[in-house]
Formats: sequence, structure tokens, C-alpha cells
Amino acid sequence: MPGLPSIGLPELLIVLVIIIIIFGVGKLPEIGGALGKGIREFRAAQQSPDDEEKKKAEAKEETTEEEKES
Repeated sequence: MPGLPSIGLPELLIVLVIIIIIFGVGKLPEIGGALGKGIREFRAAQQSPDDEEKKKAEAKEETTEEEKES
């Protein structure tokens, strides 16, 4: 969108300083871990059941092909 400015390095540094002031340095690893876990769970929730079934079917086909070759 042409009206929205991009976020640059100075803006990111300001946000980081504010986060450090609010939470402190000791809490940053906990916050990062919780944020990463939340993102992983969100991505997993976005996958439809069809995607999971396709992955399982592909895995079964691969094991079947390996058994045939042996």
C-alpha cells in the first residue's frame, strides 16, 4: 500500500529499548520463547486436516517404496 511507511532500523531500535525498559533484560528470553511457541502453534492451527492426511499418505508411500526396493 503506497500510504504506509516501512519500518526501518531506527524504529526497531526504539521499540526494542521500550521493551527492555518495560520488561527488563531478564524476561526477554521468556518473552521470545513464548512468542516463538505462539507462532508455531498458530501455523499448526492454520494447516487444514487435508494437509495432514496428505503428509501421512506421502510418508506411507515412501515407506512402501523402500520396502519394495529391499
